[in-house]
Amino acid sequence: MSAARTTATAARVLRQLRHDPRSIALMLLVPVLMLTLLRFVFDGSPRTFDSIGASLLGIFPLITMFLVTSIATLRERTSGTLERLLAMPLGKGDLIAGYALAFGAVAVVQSLLATGLALWLLGLDVVGSPWLLLLVALLDALLGTALGLFVSAFAASEFQAVQFMPAVIFPQLLLCGLFAARDTMQPVLEGISDVLPMSYAVDGMTQVLTHTDMTADFVRDAVIVAACALLVLALGAATLRRRTP
Repeated sequence: MSAARTTATAARVLRQLRHDPRSIALMLLVPVLMLTLLRFVFDGSPRTFDSIGASLLGIFPLITMFLVTSIATLRERTSGTLERLLAMPLGKGDLIAGYALAFGAVAVVQSLLATGLALWLLGLDVVGSPWLLLLVALLDALLGTALGLFVSAFAASEFQAVQFMPAVIFPQLLLCGLFAARDTMQPVLEGISDVLPMSYAVDGMTQVLTHTDMTADFVRDAVIVAACALLVLALGAATLRRRTP
């Protein structure tokens, strides 16, 4: 891998995104709008918003980054762009790292907007540091980016890329502890939830929600989410195809 080739790839992706206002709106505005809607859904019970708002602050960016990244990468492959790029002295690792860097930069902005809105405009009440909340939201967005890059290798069309969402995202959403505590689930489901990264994202948000200081459990959860993102990126580089059959 080359740092110069990776940054050049990231710069190219960001230039393309600049001319795609719909993708920018999806990545930056949709999580903000969903959090705002959620706040007014629980207008009569702000404690309920506090309890689930922090978790969804990480889940919404993960979902949007997954969708945009998987579709954008697939579009590059079906248009022949990836084949032309990989014919140059550009390794798969450079390409995947460049995409991750570009979408990671967008994820930083997305996490800042969503976290700032939730804390200072919507009144999300957390005991811990807002910076820790931002960290988990950013890690979740990066995980969504990694998952999107990975599944794009198995889709032949943009419609198929969207179809991966029920298979990859929905099971994690149901088992992450958002709707029911994981230790109250049927043992098999609890065991499955223990290996899903979104479970640790929700656990990390819960730690910030209930503890004033950084806890060992929070560090464990953050490290697991980051490690899963790196692992999926490595798998994405290994499975990346030049073109769609």
